[in-house]
Amino acid sequence: QTSRAPAISVSAESCIPAGLRLGPVPGTFKLGKYLSDRKEPGPKKKVFSYAVPPVFQVRMVRGELVDEAGSSALEWIGLIRAARNSQEQTLEAVADLPGGQIFYRALRDVQPGEELTVWYSNPLAQWFDIPVTATPTHDEKGEERYICWYCWRTFKYPNSLKAHV
Repeated sequence: QTSRAPAISVSAESCIPAGLRLGPVPGTFKLGKYLSDRKEPGPKKKVFSYAVPPVFQVRMVRGELVDEAGSSALEWIGLIRAARNSQEQTLEAVADLPGGQIFYRALRDVQPGEELTVWYSNPLAQWFDIPVTATPTHDEKGEERYICWYCWRTFKYPNSLKAHV
C-alpha cells in the first residue's frame, strides 16, 4: 500500500443533487490506489452543477458537472479521491451491467465546499472481488482498528483495509 494521495481533491462549488450520475470513468478503473489512513491536504478543484434539458434527466443524468474552466467530468473525474469509510463517502461507483462502463452516482445531496469521495457500490465491489464489509476490532486504547487476516497489518479505516486486500 502506498501512503501517497493524489495531489488534488475535488469539491462541490454548488449543491450536487442526490442520484446525479457522472461519467463514464475513463481508462482503467481502480479505486484505492493511493488510499491511506491519513487524509493528506492538497490543492482543490471546484466543480459546479448545472441543470440540463429534461430529456437528458431521464436518459442519462439529472445534470452535468463541469469544473471552474467549463471542462467536462471526463477531464477531472479521475482526481476524485477514494473514501476511507462510508461516513465521508459522497459518491458510489456503479456499472450498468457487470463489466460495463463505470459511472459515479451521488449518494445524497452534496453541499457546496464538500469534497467528492467515492467507493465501490456493493454489486461492483463483488464483481471486482473486493470485500464489501470489514469488521473492526479494538486496540488497547479502545480505538477501532481493521486487521488484515493475511499479513496482520492494521488499518484505521475499513476502506484502507479493503484497498489493501
